[in-house]
Amino acid sequence: MYIAMNRFRVVPGYEEAFENIWRSRQGRLAELPGYIEFHMLKGPKAEDHTLYASHTVWESFADFEAWTKSEQFRAAHAKAGENRGKVEYLSGPHFEGFEVIIHEDKNGARADAA
Repeated sequence: MYIAMNRFRVVPGYEEAFENIWRSRQGRLAELPGYIEFHMLKGPKAEDHTLYASHTVWESFADFEAWTKSEQFRAAHAKAGENRGKVEYLSGPHFEGFEVIIHEDKNGARADAA
């Protein structure tokens, strides 16, 4: 399993606009093999920003990598430029990718991920 995250530091006062942009985006992830789930997370507020993170779970790194090279990826990001000026960020998104090495499900069943 592979988890891909982008962290966004949104300037105070732009949180609603940021959330609305994400709510109105057409999801294309489910069209790709290996996609498991997506979450948009809202984190703590600091004096100069509110932290958000997009979080996708994939069956493998190869599946995630295929997404980044897909037509669906290009289509999902095509309108990103239109949102400039609607939201202010401290910096661009910060990507973090993780290979899952241990997984525990809701029933407590635990397994090493190979």
